[in-house]
Amino acid sequence: MGHTDSHANVGQSAKSMKLPVFEKVAYSFTDLAGNLLYVTISTFIMYFYTDVATISVASAGLILLVARVFDGVSAPIWGSIVDHTHTKWGQSRPYFLWLAIPFALAVFVAFLAPNLSSTGKVWYAGITYVLAAGIVYTGIQTPITAILPNLTTDHTERINANSFRMIGGLVGSILTSTFCLPLVAFFGKGNDKVGFMWTLGIFGLIAIVLLFTAFFNVHERTQVTEAVPFKDSLKATVGNRPWYILVVAFVIFWISQADRMTMSIYYAKYNLGNEQLTSIFQVLQIVGIIGTVLIPFLVKITNKTHTMMIGLLIAAIGQASMAFVGGNFVLVIIAWGVGVFGSSIAIAMPFAMLADTVDFGEWKTGIRASGFLTAVGAAFCIQVGSGLGSFIPSKIMAAAGFVANKTQSASSLSAIQFCFIWLPVIVYVVVAAIMALYPKYEKMEQQIKVDLDSRRANN
Repeated sequence: MGHTDSHANVGQSAKSMKLPVFEKVAYSFTDLAGNLLYVTISTFIMYFYTDVATISVASAGLILLVARVFDGVSAPIWGSIVDHTHTKWGQSRPYFLWLAIPFALAVFVAFLAPNLSSTGKVWYAGITYVLAAGIVYTGIQTPITAILPNLTTDHTERINANSFRMIGGLVGSILTSTFCLPLVAFFGKGNDKVGFMWTLGIFGLIAIVLLFTAFFNVHERTQVTEAVPFKDSLKATVGNRPWYILVVAFVIFWISQADRMTMSIYYAKYNLGNEQLTSIFQVLQIVGIIGTVLIPFLVKITNKTHTMMIGLLIAAIGQASMAFVGGNFVLVIIAWGVGVFGSSIAIAMPFAMLADTVDFGEWKTGIRASGFLTAVGAAFCIQVGSGLGSFIPSKIMAAAGFVANKTQSASSLSAIQFCFIWLPVIVYVVVAAIMALYPKYEKMEQQIKVDLDSRRANN
């Protein structure tokens, strides 16, 4: 049994209520907006740096790694800020309003390519990347995840709400991945600098409208009654072993996610001979919606851990299959679709499971630090994992002799294929091994809910 603490006093209106469908849809708009801009960065920024801004692939990879590790520090800071936030609108919800415009502007600025010296370009890219993909994005990502345990105490409803959110994220990912390059070509008319500027301007306006809509329609029902000091937020991690497992697994998982998105354009352009095929790769993210819709049913017949492992297995099979179909684009696409289906299941689960580690932390320590635990468990993992997911392939490509916009050597093509196909498979196997440690904590969740409900009723 955990300890009792004043920080654990929360409102009683959450109970085990069912969330209205319109509220779940509004919640999905948060990730739709986030991915519309963030997936644009994670998928196209390295290509933008190397092939548009003319920064070397080694420098581009280093920028992404250093910036992402640096940005990872902002995750616990933002988490603590959210834990300290108490307004008439709630704890996490206000940030959808406050950061919508800064988020759109920061990403827009990151995709400008001013005429600077080589060194100047690197510094400009590094600073704007930290601002857009790190500081401001973390400020949006943190409340998107932190608000989930505050919407309801019902574990099933959390899974359902998170599924809506992940579908929204997939739609955002599909929109940017499918239409970004065609829009760049349409608006740029041969000038990709101009094309990216107009495209990101449009995406930014859409994201602002979506975040504003979420702000007005999503409501928090469970909140701590007083600010949680940073030192107490740290205490919520003490003995929180399920949280440790998720953090390690999710950091590693995001290496594969960023690697697949980053390398898809290189694989299409150099190995398959047509960079516009990237849009076909990315439109198949729609297959992920099917996987996400199935999550509540899979969880019901198995559990959350096994659902994630099923996703990892399917993703690994799909990825590996691409290596055995040669240059047959139809078969490559089918295999890619299988991988997308599996990865969409796997990626959704940690977001939902983080809400349960907030409960575990409160049960164990008496401190409900939803902002801090979910910020580190989501934003930090995404940033660090994505940084490694861009840096590792950049180093492999550089070592193999990759030169942008040139005919690639056999070793360079092999390096691109390895990064695109086999690196994610390796990651999926490692993540599955780590998640094998989680089931015993999942079995404790119902008793933890009963204990917390009893504790709150007595306060």
